[in-house]
Amino acid sequence: MQYNVAGDGHDMNDFFDNWTVQVRKGLLEYCVLNALADRERYGYDLVKTLMAVPGLGVTEGTLYPLLSRLRVQGLLSARLEESREGPARKYYALTAAGKRNLAAMTDYLDTLNRGARTLQRS
Repeated sequence: MQYNVAGDGHDMNDFFDNWTVQVRKGLLEYCVLNALADRERYGYDLVKTLMAVPGLGVTEGTLYPLLSRLRVQGLLSARLEESREGPARKYYALTAAGKRNLAAMTDYLDTLNRGARTLQRS
């Protein structure tokens, strides 16, 4: 999706470009936890799922280190399973702490969005 916010014919300006990068960084962890909310997934399945989210701009190079960090923080568990289709797959799932954090993040984002919408009306 292209946005013309510069007002001078350019597709992006520096401010908007930097802002979208920060928003994506802030939402990526939430999106990973959300993608695992209903079932475990293996790494590449997560990559494909998140790459399909418009505007998120995730790559394998950003996702795998994030998965590792979320596992170390205790929000995800990981297990290795042999695959008939190639190398073993690492499956990720939410831990109890991951589920609690996802719920808290969802509540916070809902509150933040409601607040931001009230500013649009004032």
